[in-house]
Amino acid sequence: MDHSGPPEVNVEQMRHPYKDKRQAFTEDQLVAREPFGQFRDWFNQACATPAILEPNAMCLSTATADGRPSARFVLLKGFGHDGFRFFTNYESRKAAELDSNPRAALTFYWEALNRSVRVEGSVSRLPEDVSEQCWSSARRSWRGGHADGSPVPRPNWGGYIVRPHTVEFWQGQSNRVHDRIRFRRVDENGESAENGESEENWEQQRGRLRLYRHRSGDPGHQLTPRL
Repeated sequence: MDHSGPPEVNVEQMRHPYKDKRQAFTEDQLVAREPFGQFRDWFNQACATPAILEPNAMCLSTATADGRPSARFVLLKGFGHDGFRFFTNYESRKAAELDSNPRAALTFYWEALNRSVRVEGSVSRLPEDVSEQCWSSARRSWRGGHADGSPVPRPNWGGYIVRPHTVEFWQGQSNRVHDRIRFRRVDENGESAENGESEENWEQQRGRLRLYRHRSGDPGHQLTPRL
């Protein structure tokens, strides 16, 4: 019997070619000068791509009050100029972290399109009537109820909204110089503004993320991001 098992994977050499260098993501391809319109365009394209089964899946990153991070995937349930909305159990770890440290990051990754969107911002709970409406809609979709036909009351469950101050659109390139356009919320003086719902006060920044190998004596060295 062969106990050798599968061959060891060379993690260092793992790299899938992305788009041709002539398919760069540039400012003239933006459909909006603020992040929400641009997100809608990319999100609609992801929804229209059969290979992407859950385009609304996003990684939600939170941290405790003393800075201990955690991350998990949740589903986006709505977005607009006010922010990005999702729902969860208010007794969960993520809810406890959001309530004690109301800041979060969201990451969408659409592999079939070689695209990702990162969102950073402040967090607050949605109004109770919004959470109740969403619970009622979900209950109707799975026809939830007690045996006597009475509806199942909403548990300690509800929504949050992430109000972004930074939204970054990333598109992978085969030469590892990846395209990135970032929107940053600013005030009237051009300073960073973490709060607000203005559709206009957004500064646009362009960057390219270059990956280089960290040369060390450890054969398991990592690829390190460098601007």
